[in-house]
Amino acid sequence: MISGRDLRDAMISAANNITNQKQQVDAMNVFPVPDGDTGTNMSMTINAAKRELEGLADDATVAEVSKTASSALLRGARGNSGVITSLLFRGFSKGLKGKETAEADDLINALSIGVESAYKAVMKPTEGTMLTVARVSAETIKAGYTEDTTVAAMWDQLVAAARDALAKTPEQLPVLKKAGVVDAGGAGLVCIFEGMQSVFAGNGVIQPAGQEGGEGAIHVDVNAAGEYEGDITFTYCTEFIVIKNKETSKDPLTLRAYLESIGDSAVVVDDEDIIKCHVHTDNPGKAIQKALEYGMLTKMKIDNMRLQYEEQQKATAAKALNKVPVDPDIPFGFVAVAAGEGVQQLFTDLGVNHVVSGGQTMNPSTDDIINAIEATPSGTVFVLPNNKNIIMAAEQAAKLVKTREVKVIPTRTIPQGLSAMLAFNGEEDAQANVIAMGKAAERVGTGQITFAARDSDYDGHKIKEGELLALENGKVSFTERDLKRCAVKLVKALLNKDSTFVTLIYGENVTEEQAAELEAAVREKLPKEVDLALINGGQPVYYLTISVE
Repeated sequence: MISGRDLRDAMISAANNITNQKQQVDAMNVFPVPDGDTGTNMSMTINAAKRELEGLADDATVAEVSKTASSALLRGARGNSGVITSLLFRGFSKGLKGKETAEADDLINALSIGVESAYKAVMKPTEGTMLTVARVSAETIKAGYTEDTTVAAMWDQLVAAARDALAKTPEQLPVLKKAGVVDAGGAGLVCIFEGMQSVFAGNGVIQPAGQEGGEGAIHVDVNAAGEYEGDITFTYCTEFIVIKNKETSKDPLTLRAYLESIGDSAVVVDDEDIIKCHVHTDNPGKAIQKALEYGMLTKMKIDNMRLQYEEQQKATAAKALNKVPVDPDIPFGFVAVAAGEGVQQLFTDLGVNHVVSGGQTMNPSTDDIINAIEATPSGTVFVLPNNKNIIMAAEQAAKLVKTREVKVIPTRTIPQGLSAMLAFNGEEDAQANVIAMGKAAERVGTGQITFAARDSDYDGHKIKEGELLALENGKVSFTERDLKRCAVKLVKALLNKDSTFVTLIYGENVTEEQAAELEAAVREKLPKEVDLALINGGQPVYYLTISVE
């Protein structure tokens, strides 16, 4: 039998465990573009529940704990993996409704309801994903239950079944087998189950990395609201690992002393083979140069904390959108998700009330979308996710908002979102606009150029780290080394006999001079009847986003 306190601690332990391992989970994403954020999404989702659970009293019932976690998970869900996680625990909460404590059979029933809820929410469930891991685990513990089964024994069986199901995912999804990885969402779910297992087995809460029993934490201190504590004295958060030179006997403590002399927040952790270093400094080059005296460097990372602070302030301000009442004189309103100042301005110019900051590398939470909807003074609000990994969060937001009618247009790209907005007709009713906007989104062709984050064998393409990846309507079309050739080739692939307009939206890593060269190269190859526009979108990750209509 477990108490509410046990379940609370188990959920907190789960949040800590997935957070500690989120980078490993992120790395399992088969798509080789730099958007592997499954672990991050699942971590941020369950940490929304952790924050609420930490405020619960020790005498809370399992029903109160599961309900608190469920509500926070739903509102904090990010990305498809986060939404599915929230749905699993929403069903879990339904199974524990009204219970003060829970036996093994109560948890088995609750997990079964959670799996059923998650499967129902996914229009076309794919086997070989986290859904499979959840289903097989729930079926296994149900089949193995007897009246003598304890919670600890049952959960051990659950974790073993989840690991086994995860190991088999490459046999169910060929894309996983080709990439040589298991399903990232399933791996994240195993992390969550393992975190809970630690508490149910009597081993206590798994601690976050950097606290008791954890590895040295490397981060800027933030408070519960996500705002930076205190002043930022030094600009650059500098991290790296030194692979020790066996021929030198230099003491890592002298490296720590040096790092402390040029900055603050110095952390130096060493073992027989490596030295892990972190420091806040105005001179990251000096830190790196000194570290080279101790061996070779790897995993180098330098972040500008002042810019991070500014971005955090923007994000906090966005979340602070005030709810407004519905104005009967404003029938329709719009919320869109986009990243990059130029792209966001495009949506604002087209009449979008609130643009939620987010996209490929940072999916907004369900709560972020809800806040934007409730800050829109219209009886009907259209939501444009503009990313396939944000659609489920938008749909969950639509279900949770009770003060307005919410219509999600399932746009998967920025060009689809822009085309949908252009198709809106204020003289038509909501349903007619849903149809028209959806059709407009389907008609536009989307091209994207980014870089390969790692070597990969994906969808028949041998991809090398650092190569340019050309995506045609979300699928890898080809790889290139030259951005100009890549842009011309991708535009030609997207054109058809009915195409009349091409828009090039260049990202934050493309200069104005490079953009002008891209425009000239593409224009030279376009048919005379096709118009071309160039826009500074400022989007991250993608050098170029191409719209062909």
